[in-house]
Amino acid sequence: MSVHNEDNRKVTTRRLFEMKQRGEKISMLTAYDYTMANIVDEAGIDVILVGDSASNVICGNTTTLPITLDQMIFLAKSAIRGIKRALPVVDMPFGSYQGNSHEAIASAIRIMKETHADGIKMEGGEEIIESVKRIIGAGIPIMGHLGLMPQSINKYGSYNVRAQEEEEAEKLIRDAHLLEDAGCFALVLEKIPAKLGTQIASELSIPVIGIGAGGGVDGQVLVIHDMLGLTQGFSPRFLRRYANLREQMNQAIQHYIADVKSSDFPNEKEQY
Repeated sequence: MSVHNEDNRKVTTRRLFEMKQRGEKISMLTAYDYTMANIVDEAGIDVILVGDSASNVICGNTTTLPITLDQMIFLAKSAIRGIKRALPVVDMPFGSYQGNSHEAIASAIRIMKETHADGIKMEGGEEIIESVKRIIGAGIPIMGHLGLMPQSINKYGSYNVRAQEEEEAEKLIRDAHLLEDAGCFALVLEKIPAKLGTQIASELSIPVIGIGAGGGVDGQVLVIHDMLGLTQGFSPRFLRRYANLREQMNQAIQHYIADVKSSDFPNEKEQY
């Protein structure tokens, strides 16, 4: 079923807030290059995240930790050139903001100046709140990220569901309010109980976008390679695959190889 968004107005942080107010769900996907971002934007997505998940699906790393600020900027510059309508947001990679507020604001300014992003995303709550305040004070919009935080995988030791225990859930709620009070324009909640996601979305005035946070939040985000079936061996409960492009691409490439081997390609019409 086609649900192409006919509203061609540029998506802004203000529009996301208005969407939450009127109960319209927010759609968000990742993209890491010009062509993919252009396709996703053309389809009518609301937010495009140039995510540090590029470390996994583009660079082949097992975690998001190795990707650098320079690499993120290169990818974001390429992707954002293909975006006309959607709100482009860029992940702050591990090591670009955890040291101190001075380092954090310098990294954020580089991303905004060099990529033409409309905002950045940062993982963490109370431990990064001073950096969040300084960056927002410099006029840079921030999307927060709580729950499962992949940049802290070595601290957690696994990608299991977070905030199932009361103490961790209470801290997550406190951190969510801290981020809103600091001025974040939106919040991503990853891999937490659906009931907790619903509670936080109802308590905050800013949009709450989930990835494995249930249906009671204000929107959803997935990694484009996962939802299109390009990746394999990764099947968390929250992932719905909307295509199997890996198989289709394999078939197309095998067809091409066969045509080359048999001299069927190029034919007379495909030559000068």
